[in-house]
Amino acid sequence: MNRAQWKEHVGSPKGGKSRTVNMTAQLSAALKAHRHLKGPRVLYSDDGSVADRDALSSWIRRAERRAGLKVTGRLHILRHTFCSRLAMRGATAKAIQELAGHVSLSTTQRYMHLSPAAKENAIRMLDGPIPGTAFGDSLETGAGEGAKH
Repeated sequence: MNRAQWKEHVGSPKGGKSRTVNMTAQLSAALKAHRHLKGPRVLYSDDGSVADRDALSSWIRRAERRAGLKVTGRLHILRHTFCSRLAMRGATAKAIQELAGHVSLSTTQRYMHLSPAAKENAIRMLDGPIPGTAFGDSLETGAGEGAKH
């Protein structure tokens, strides 16, 4: 991303740094199929005008209503969804940080929310054997007396 738009101003991205935005193959194909149908941007309103912040907020409110969620119209929810879905699929916090473009890992952690099912799946990991061990293997869990460092 080499340009950013805030209100009616187009300029350098936040922090003055451009970056590559990674995307899924499915999203890439969808963007390629629809890009330039109405102009140089990706998102347009039904009337052909540029999808501004108000239009995007309206689309989010409509999606929230359909999903039975609290209706806020906040676009930023998409960043939370992105980070949360990556976390629930097992992406490392460092990978999520880089994909989200966060400088600080603590910022990324504020965006990662787990569903109740993801938490349940995580605790169930303790029910099975530890991968790569055989029955009866002894595992060192800490540095006790006489432990080598």
